[in-house]
Amino acid sequence: MATRYHEVYGAWQLDPEAFWAEAAREIEWFSPWEKVFTPAAEGFGRWFDGATCNTCYNCVDRHVEAGHGNRAALIYDSPVTGNQKTYSFAEMQNEVSMLAAAMRNRGVEKGDRVIIYMPMVPEAIFAMLASARLGAIHSVVFGGFAANELATRIDDAAPKVIVSASCGIEPGRIVEYKPLLDEAINTAEFKPQTCIILQREAHRCSLTEGRDADYAEVVATARAEGNGTECVAVAATDPLYILYTSGTTGQPKGVVRDNGGHMVALKWTMEHHYGIAPGEVFWAASDVGWVVGHSYICYGPLLHGCATVLYEGKPVGTPDAGAFWRVIQDHKVAALFTAPTAFRAVKKEDPSGALIADYDLSHFRTLFLAGERADPDTIRWAQERLNRPVIDHWWQTETGWAMAGNPVGLGTVPVKLGSPAVPMPGYNIKVLDDDARPVPPGTLGNIVVKLPLPPSCFPTLWNAEARYRSAYFEEFPGYYATSDAGIIDEDGYVFIMSRTDDIINVAGHRLSTGAMEEVIAAHESIAECAVIGVADPLKGQIPVGFYVQNDGTNLGDAALEKELVALVRQQIGPVAAFKTAIKVQRLPKTRSGKILRGTMQKIANSEDWKMPAAIEDPAALDEISKILKARQDSR
Repeated sequence: MATRYHEVYGAWQLDPEAFWAEAAREIEWFSPWEKVFTPAAEGFGRWFDGATCNTCYNCVDRHVEAGHGNRAALIYDSPVTGNQKTYSFAEMQNEVSMLAAAMRNRGVEKGDRVIIYMPMVPEAIFAMLASARLGAIHSVVFGGFAANELATRIDDAAPKVIVSASCGIEPGRIVEYKPLLDEAINTAEFKPQTCIILQREAHRCSLTEGRDADYAEVVATARAEGNGTECVAVAATDPLYILYTSGTTGQPKGVVRDNGGHMVALKWTMEHHYGIAPGEVFWAASDVGWVVGHSYICYGPLLHGCATVLYEGKPVGTPDAGAFWRVIQDHKVAALFTAPTAFRAVKKEDPSGALIADYDLSHFRTLFLAGERADPDTIRWAQERLNRPVIDHWWQTETGWAMAGNPVGLGTVPVKLGSPAVPMPGYNIKVLDDDARPVPPGTLGNIVVKLPLPPSCFPTLWNAEARYRSAYFEEFPGYYATSDAGIIDEDGYVFIMSRTDDIINVAGHRLSTGAMEEVIAAHESIAECAVIGVADPLKGQIPVGFYVQNDGTNLGDAALEKELVALVRQQIGPVAAFKTAIKVQRLPKTRSGKILRGTMQKIANSEDWKMPAAIEDPAALDEISKILKARQDSR
């Protein structure tokens, strides 16, 4: 179809308030706003000021009232337990209402905080929606965090109630949550009144008398008493949730999301960006502890009346690299949203994509990638094996939805590999140099967004207004600093090359490690890679590459390093001074799949470093340390 992107983006530019007022017609409001946008003296402003609403009502109740109660809302698929279950909107309404009643019985009221520390189970979604139903503010803490990280979030959010589980389940092992929860509460200065614990059959835990309550029992009691709950009216500008960014040191930043603007933006994206219709099945293969899980496992699909897939498994190993295709087939998934890391893992284990042919993907239309930079080689591999559009898009925890992308629902613009395509309505994206001056098209610089930010973007940080201003708005006055570096080309396409911290200075030349990774990843022997800057007495910094080799490729380490060095020299130039490519068995990553380049760089530079809280496997960093030490000792 011909794209309407330019027409729609132009309409937003012409009259932003009229654009978002029209989008807001898709939401049910308890009372209307006084102004679509209220500017503030500091230049940030608020959306839909004066309106009242409830996010849970829009996600659940209104679909039941519209006669869609029997439509599938939540599809739980757990290869690690062998369980699958589908909840209709009516069933979800009952589950959420009863849990909300149990929470209210334990003192949760409008404005209170509820921490949710759970694995990928339906009850995690129910807890998010139950909090929203009461007008409370939830803060989901990723289940991979240990006790200290949970404790810092307890102290900052001061939750009245924590909803947790006895355990998480991963391939071949049980992760006990209760000891971590107990340790966190003992460590934290703030003490929650109650913990509601979901007992899982794989491992049941003991409950702390006087504090802990059994999830099944409190919900059953509410159901027996017929104590459901209504949806509490909140201001559109009231917080819906706090999501702490997974910082590796210091106090984590609590990104706040409001109710009204969040609903308007996410509902708009489901149709216009993702091209999904109500009643279809959408799957974001992420975790509820991350922003993708908030926006597109829980809220976006349910606001749009879609079924959302909650997957408790891995892209590989549960049981093999065909896991994604099996889920798409079994649940008739129309669109999959995942991280490039997941596809690199699939590609490594099944380079030819042979397992795809074992499954019926006739309902599957589009693959969306986000979470880190999607290298062209991964996109090409997915395009060729799936024979479907592969759409990269770029956004952050702070924004809650895509800043740049290729809008399937409006008709796609031509794809440029390596680019998430064009700015979405609401985002006036610029590239500035370090002195806040615009740079010419195609010039590497700081990616920023001109204020005001659109609906759903964070209005503040929890309990940290001064940090909010200093971290995001002081460096480039009048702009939101994304901390990403990249270019905008002559056609207006955005290219995100790396975090600004990953721009290295080689003999006075500012170079993107992301551009080097793009070149290395294109080699047929490479499964995935990372490039970091290492201190050099002559050039200031030099790039060092780390790579994981594809299964079944036989090229020796020395020969492959020589080819990779030649490729970077050929495509970027001798100025890159790229001379080192090191083979590793795996790259250290967070549990959400982001490569820990910053920590690798500190190790390589012999700097002090701290084990990242969200690391998938701490042994991966030990392996990097040993490899680097062995290379240094051999010189």
